[in-house]
Amino acid sequence: MKTRSRKTITLLSAMVLGLLATFPLAEARKIQPEVALNAQGEKLLAEYTEKLETLGTEIAAGLPEVHAQKKAAFETARAELAALKAPREDDAEAVHKAYQAAKPLAESKALDSARPLIADLESFLAGDTLDSKLMKAAILRHGTPRGLAEFAQQGAEEKGLLDKLFADEALMKQILKSGGANGGEYGEAMQVYTAILEKSERAREVGSIFQRLALGTALQQPWLDENKKGSVNGVVHADHKNPDGQVARYLHYEKAHLAGELDPQFKDFNAWECRFITNDPYTNEELAWGREMLRNFRPDHITNPDQRWRYTRIVKSDVPYCSTRHDPSLGLPQQQAIALGGICGRRAFFGRFIARAFGIPSRRSTQSGHAAMNRWTPDGWVNNFGGWWSFNWCGPQGGEDFFLDSRAREHEESYMQVLRAQWIGDALGQDDVSLRNYGQGGGFWDGLAFYIKRAVVEDASLEQAAADAELAALSAEEARLLGESDEILGVDDEIKEIEIPEEDRKLVVGEDGAITVPAVACTGPKNNTEKVAFLDSWGGGMQIHYQRLGARPELLKYTVEAPAAGKYELTLNVSTVSEKYEVIARINRRAMVNTMLPYTKGSWQRTAPEIIELKEGRNTIQLTFRAPNRGVSIKDLQLKPMQ
Repeated sequence: MKTRSRKTITLLSAMVLGLLATFPLAEARKIQPEVALNAQGEKLLAEYTEKLETLGTEIAAGLPEVHAQKKAAFETARAELAALKAPREDDAEAVHKAYQAAKPLAESKALDSARPLIADLESFLAGDTLDSKLMKAAILRHGTPRGLAEFAQQGAEEKGLLDKLFADEALMKQILKSGGANGGEYGEAMQVYTAILEKSERAREVGSIFQRLALGTALQQPWLDENKKGSVNGVVHADHKNPDGQVARYLHYEKAHLAGELDPQFKDFNAWECRFITNDPYTNEELAWGREMLRNFRPDHITNPDQRWRYTRIVKSDVPYCSTRHDPSLGLPQQQAIALGGICGRRAFFGRFIARAFGIPSRRSTQSGHAAMNRWTPDGWVNNFGGWWSFNWCGPQGGEDFFLDSRAREHEESYMQVLRAQWIGDALGQDDVSLRNYGQGGGFWDGLAFYIKRAVVEDASLEQAAADAELAALSAEEARLLGESDEILGVDDEIKEIEIPEEDRKLVVGEDGAITVPAVACTGPKNNTEKVAFLDSWGGGMQIHYQRLGARPELLKYTVEAPAAGKYELTLNVSTVSEKYEVIARINRRAMVNTMLPYTKGSWQRTAPEIIELKEGRNTIQLTFRAPNRGVSIKDLQLKPMQ
């Protein structure tokens, strides 16, 4: 989870970003030359280098003796596992079977060989005696003496930020527990963190969600302007530049949280989880719109008890899989996305966007020929729209490595042992375990840290949910096809009966004689169907959602008592997310009126009035939509007598 060199890479686009993440470190160095050091920079480079060497010597002297035979057995088992080469797709079936049989045995042997060492070193790694030295060494190694000197040579203010960091052990520990600064850009991360603290009094409340959010934002996005961008070779890479800036993005979420607009679980996220909330390439305006749209258009997705699909199910229900096109007349990029639909990338991006809009940690998930996303749930991180963790990656980090790390983090005391083993490896200059190639490479201490995570997760008996086990059994192609469909694996789509309070079905007659008919006051259907959903509205009352999915059109039937015969203006209060299309109204089974639904971008808006004739007494109104249709939420119908 650490890098050895500091590389400043211009992030031109998501595609370029993904390509850069696969380059060897030597190749990445060629992309942009190192910043020249002035006299002060050379002096600082010498100081930081000497400090790292001194810390390494002192730490080495304080380490316990490692049992030679146990260490040899561990390294031999790891070498045997590394020697197994995954077969090519076109290799013979026998080759694949042999590999599948040998791999779990070799993995089990490596873990078993690590356990005696873990037991021997547990008391040492559980102690914090060397933490001050270890943390400084880890930051110096990750940021590199030269990288830190490049930053500090800019002036007293910049050097002061690094001095402040190295003097604050509590902050160093929180930063390293949270994954360190993206790309080793510790100075730039301190700039962002300091800027947020200057603007927000709440962010200065140490240990609060506001402080954790400020730190997570700074660590994940440690650049302040176009010329200071974090490397893609950090723990995880960022999703482009934040268009509104890190301070404005933090303040957006602070305001939204205080207004009660975010998920109730937001307040409990740690700084590492917060890294994956504010790191979004879309604007604050779009984030605010996303929350308002979902509250109006599909409030059921906000309260979905299946937290794997809370918020993100909007992609399956209302972002059709089709060719991706753009139309600026439809609004902001994410308004265009749901209005027009698109292929896997656009759907995954929208899912990540809407989850983050409500404060749920999410990250991209790249797969061969496919795009998906990962997201947090109370039961652990899960995949949406794609295959199992072994098929996906995010920048330089493979899916399996991220998934293992996320589960190990649930056990805080044991995870501190993981970190200390990694810090020792840093201090001694040992190589890291590969982020992309699960468990491969790395020196003794970083390799041991990896297997501590493996042991912690295995010992916790973390069982896969049935849906996860089913997803893990899919091939990459099967998972891709599932992601492109509107099907959700392991989800019970049984149509449930509901009760509609009489208060929500009551027709209201205004002083001007206008009759307001709640959408849920229909005489048919009287319950949820494949096409029609009765929903609790976010602001109170109820609404009907006529769904995009469903086999065939369905009628919404209403009965209205008119006090007098005559002409009335018929309007519907609707929320839509797609281009204009028609609703067909039939009055008393005779007259038909085609009303064009407005494109409301998820807000509530009345249709243009259509003049109809009602008879005195009982009248029937039937509404339907031609197939194929897009989803529409209806709050009420209004019949206003013409003067």
